[in-house]
Amino acid sequence: MAATKKLSSLFPLLSLICFISFFLLLSISRKASISSSTTHPQFLRFKPIDANPTTRSDPSATGDSSCDYSDGSWVYDPNAGFDRYDSSCKEIFKGWNCILNNKSNGRDIIKWRWKPRNCDLPPFDPLQFLHTYRDTNIGFIGDSLNRNMFVSLFCTLKRVSNDVKKWRPAGADRGFTFLHYNLTIAYHRTNLLARYGRWSANGNGGKLEALGYKEGYRVDVDVPESTWEKAPSFHDILIFNTGHWWWAPSKFDPVKSPMLFFEKGLPVIPPIPPDLGLDKVLNHMIRFVEKTMRPDAIKLFRTQSPRHFEGGDWDQGGSCQRLQPLLPEQVEDLFSLKNNGTNVETRLVNQHIYNALKGSNIHILDITRMSEFRADAHPSTAGGKKHDDCMHWISLEFKSFESSRIQKSRQASMIRIRGRSQCHKSCCILPACHVVQPYLFPLPVWAVAGFL
Repeated sequence: MAATKKLSSLFPLLSLICFISFFLLLSISRKASISSSTTHPQFLRFKPIDANPTTRSDPSATGDSSCDYSDGSWVYDPNAGFDRYDSSCKEIFKGWNCILNNKSNGRDIIKWRWKPRNCDLPPFDPLQFLHTYRDTNIGFIGDSLNRNMFVSLFCTLKRVSNDVKKWRPAGADRGFTFLHYNLTIAYHRTNLLARYGRWSANGNGGKLEALGYKEGYRVDVDVPESTWEKAPSFHDILIFNTGHWWWAPSKFDPVKSPMLFFEKGLPVIPPIPPDLGLDKVLNHMIRFVEKTMRPDAIKLFRTQSPRHFEGGDWDQGGSCQRLQPLLPEQVEDLFSLKNNGTNVETRLVNQHIYNALKGSNIHILDITRMSEFRADAHPSTAGGKKHDDCMHWISLEFKSFESSRIQKSRQASMIRIRGRSQCHKSCCILPACHVVQPYLFPLPVWAVAGFL
């Protein structure tokens, strides 16, 4: 029982990627590296994905071109795997609890740690995080993959602070305030970011009816879903995601129940396909966030979390039975745009995200490159579904990465949350920086960690 609890600290790795940025600054002096052998797959490097590196890595926005936390390799470390949280954390979704569900490689998954190419990534310290983000509100806005990240962060923090109030701030699906620190984290569920719902043809006719449409889903590209429309005015830090539902014929059948886009209350004529609808939604939602959120707030848009289905999609017998991270050539086989395979959604969605964010003040949180290798870290058959779950994650090392990315975003814009006008040494962004300079959050690593 004790061993089971100890290991279930792996679960939603996705939740750890954003916060690691801030962390890195504080712990820059603490450098821990593990020697690697070129003859053993302990040291896995990968090439950048097919995207504009300036928009993906965004080094200019961070003011630090020497270290891209999203560029690195997974290093096998037999001593890795500190306790994050155990199965007693009630927020852990049953299907993500891979250790409790006896996933065969569950004990080995956390033995891999992320090593950026040109710097070190300090481990996530939950107590330090609580001190650093005192009097701060952090919101995750998106689909179940962002919930993956949220759960990982919450359970990690709760391990060191039990004085917690559960509530639903600003329309959130779920949220918690760590009372001793006045730190609130919340998850706002939204699949498309924009408002959507069932649509049926009007008996009196209309433009869509004239084209033969009888039913589908109405998507108002310029209206945020009510679950998060108040979030920008409440939170100090927001992490967005969308993408998985846009390429989901099982949810939006292009023939039986297509996505029908509306703008300013009127149908977009001629009707447009989902990819163009996504562009419209992203552009409108970015403008909405920039207009309603304080200029000094931290805004991050997480890149796509990769699926790892092999042998078909989820409803075609696809599975994810890998026991170790992929090699670079295997990554390209699965995700290359040229191959146009089952998992191509990942890089397709990222292209739309990169283009939409150009010229905005929202920073990119790139978890794609590091997580494409972790085909071994999904619930798979241990998810308790009729099919393999090759989309969600058990807990990995993304917390630290996320923290680092957030910290870098802070430095770039010299953000001062809640009116702090003086910087303490190198920390200028969140309250209580003098207590813990290094941790922004565990989101970056976290985001990745939320995965694993």
